[in-house]
Amino acid sequence: MKKISPSLTLLALAINAFAIGSTEFISVGLMPMIVNTFNISLSQAGLTVSLYALGVTVGAPLLTILTGTWNRKTLMVSIMGLFILGNLLSAFAPTFLLLLVGRVLASLAHGIFMSISTVIAADVVRPEKRASAIALMFTGLTVATVIGVPLGTFIGQHSNWHMSFVFIVVIGLIGLIATSILVPKGLPIPGKINLSGLARIFTNKSILMSLFITAFGYGGTFAAYTYLTPILEGTFRFSASTVVIILVAYGVMVAIGNSLGGHLANKNILPALQKMFAALALSLLFLFISASLASQALGLIATLLLGLFAFMNVPGLQLYVVQLAEKFTPKDITLVSAFNIAAFNVGITLGSFVGGQISKGSSVVFTPLGGIIIILLAMSLIRLAQKDQASKL
Repeated sequence: MKKISPSLTLLALAINAFAIGSTEFISVGLMPMIVNTFNISLSQAGLTVSLYALGVTVGAPLLTILTGTWNRKTLMVSIMGLFILGNLLSAFAPTFLLLLVGRVLASLAHGIFMSISTVIAADVVRPEKRASAIALMFTGLTVATVIGVPLGTFIGQHSNWHMSFVFIVVIGLIGLIATSILVPKGLPIPGKINLSGLARIFTNKSILMSLFITAFGYGGTFAAYTYLTPILEGTFRFSASTVVIILVAYGVMVAIGNSLGGHLANKNILPALQKMFAALALSLLFLFISASLASQALGLIATLLLGLFAFMNVPGLQLYVVQLAEKFTPKDITLVSAFNIAAFNVGITLGSFVGGQISKGSSVVFTPLGGIIIILLAMSLIRLAQKDQASKL
């Protein structure tokens, strides 16, 4: 039997990552349409983001534990099947409740995919190529931000939001076919995960603090980002077609920020993260000022700056927790990684919830201020982590 090229396996993983990345934030662009369809409030529509994130939070560690003995290819095919099912339900949901159920099903697939795809990417290449392989797989998520979410939003605006989810189902089907053909059958199986690892992880102060840094540092963005389309349309008065273009530009800035963030975090992670969080907090403050003035020019600049700094911290946050796991709990690196994925999505849930409460109580204009407060919590924890490191030297 002919051996499958590692490049082709990574391509299959990248296609799946593109589909999953597109569905995670698709409802951000569709928010006004969902509000109108189901006659709900903006904060209720925000549940399509926060409940999705909650599903990833639960799904990443739980399903990683439950599927430890599964064949990796069988598991990947099952994951994409669940992903397609969830998005099909969302696409044809006659009620808002069923839309949320579909979102949760898709989020469970997202959680377990992110937990195992990194390991698969590392397993199919030589050891010295692992970092590059993982980066290549994650390009699917970056391309989803640049193309998938704006394209899905465009489709929704020119037909209806149901077709946006149909678009994601089609991408998911392509990913499923690619997985069936291009992912090898004989990948290493982790085996049954030792639950004593949970005790090792959650009794380690450094790892636990890193998970909170991830949740607060990543989540602060979503107090405003979840409601970015209503801010652009309602506050800055951009047209729906212009918003699509802005979202594409936002995605390009995210891609640039991710690349810069990885480079900056290579040497001294905590100081680099502290600077990234400070820049993110300032960009949110600028967005608030721009929204208060209702200036389109300033609003455009503020949105692009938010894109640049919003996810710049992701490579550093991922690298930091893996380094801590290698140092303190080397037997539990996969599980620690799964919990860090959960922490990212705890942050999304927290941020979108805070933003929803602010928009319900006052106005979406004030949502960036909620994000700033959350980010300041992350910066405080980094200071504690730095002091802890210094005391052990």
